[in-house]
Amino acid sequence: MNWRKWLERYMRYLALEKNLSNNTQFSYQTDLNRYIQFLEEKKIDRVEAITPRCIQEYNLLLSRMGLAASSLSRNFSALRGFHKFLVLEGVTDWNPTELLETPRLQRKLPEVLSIEEIEAILNQPDVEEPTGIRDRAILEVFYGAGLRVSELIQLKIEDVFFAEELLRVMGKGHKERYVPLGSQAQHWLKVYLARVRPLLTKGLTSRSQVFLNRFGRPFSRMGIWKLVQKYVVQAGISKAVYPHIFRHSFATHLLENGADLRAVQEMLGHADISTTQIYTHVTHGYLKDVYQQFHPRAQ
Repeated sequence: MNWRKWLERYMRYLALEKNLSNNTQFSYQTDLNRYIQFLEEKKIDRVEAITPRCIQEYNLLLSRMGLAASSLSRNFSALRGFHKFLVLEGVTDWNPTELLETPRLQRKLPEVLSIEEIEAILNQPDVEEPTGIRDRAILEVFYGAGLRVSELIQLKIEDVFFAEELLRVMGKGHKERYVPLGSQAQHWLKVYLARVRPLLTKGLTSRSQVFLNRFGRPFSRMGIWKLVQKYVVQAGISKAVYPHIFRHSFATHLLENGADLRAVQEMLGHADISTTQIYTHVTHGYLKDVYQQFHPRAQ
């Protein structure tokens, strides 16, 4: 059996039928290339020759390579999807993953910043300078709308609706959603668009992304990471801070202040509410801290 040919067909199926993001497609292709290499080294050229024990041996090999639990789980999902596809296409009626359980993950609680830490970071850019205004707008929108990094850098001029106080966001799987934009984020975004962005376009009016770097190009993920790190250091915050922590903090602060879980799910663009529920564990920890600090019978 030509494994490479069927992998190519499966990747085409994921792109056209399942509408997976480019990042997910790349991860699955990497995982399945490694799996096929394993099959080729074992000289396995028929699906029927792949036993559940063979799959378990492959998983053990990945574990010994030092892959994280999340990577092991994604690898297994890639394998299971590939074998389901081969059955769907009539290549075989044997799915060696069918009787195996997906490796269970112990979900790690997200790290968050306090409201005071967020404010300290937001106040760092020098808004007397054009780039400071841009950076303040980036940080305000990032936290104020709870965006993913990819959503922030892909945000376009036509996605900003000031009259409605909304942003149109293209999320994972090209799913569109609308997110409220608070007054502070609106203010700095308006100032940036009116006074600073025209200086950065370098005369290229075709650039439709909202946030541009000093070369007049859209920001990269690394560019946003460096920008965040710069202001974290200036704010004197010693804990590890990464761009996605703004999204975690956005969700946690909403829930701590009484927001409805379903509303937060919609704002984050989570397909499954169980993904959003992880933030309730964080807020439970916050409630315990408050209790320990203020209840007269806590000690």
